[in-house]
Amino acid sequence: MKRVLVPTDFNVESTKIIDAIALHQGLEEITVIFLHAFKLSDSITDMLMLSRRSRDYEHINDEFSQKIDSYTAKYQNKIKGIGVEFFYGSTAAAFRNLIEGLQIDLVVYPQRYNFAPINKYSIDPKYLTARCGCEVLELDTDVIAKEQELFETKMQPEKVAKTISA
Repeated sequence: MKRVLVPTDFNVESTKIIDAIALHQGLEEITVIFLHAFKLSDSITDMLMLSRRSRDYEHINDEFSQKIDSYTAKYQNKIKGIGVEFFYGSTAAAFRNLIEGLQIDLVVYPQRYNFAPINKYSIDPKYLTARCGCEVLELDTDVIAKEQELFETKMQPEKVAKTISA
């Protein structure tokens, strides 16, 4: 089973990467972990107050959570779990420790990835993932979305037979 890390800003559009991951060749059983990175504050008060970290979960809106639940049901045979993690730090060594601790095999980005900070401490994870020593893969979410639309609009054989005989 592979563990995949996906940087996110918790926008519902960022969940489209799950389709791309699930349909990608070579990824059979996977666990997807959405990650947002924060630099540590310079304030000693902020560093001592751990309650700030629990506030970060407020950035995960209900629509994002519902979309994750629907993808879990849609790909239940392929995706064994979807989770959310926050990284606090800005060094490659600290990020490598996170990668090792979470047992990440692959980092996946959408091809047109645009970093969107969710607060003033958010940092672009591309700087960290480029130096983490883990394989990084970019997938095109637009092509996959268009392919799925084609599959969903395809007529069922029973309906085709009825249409031809009528």
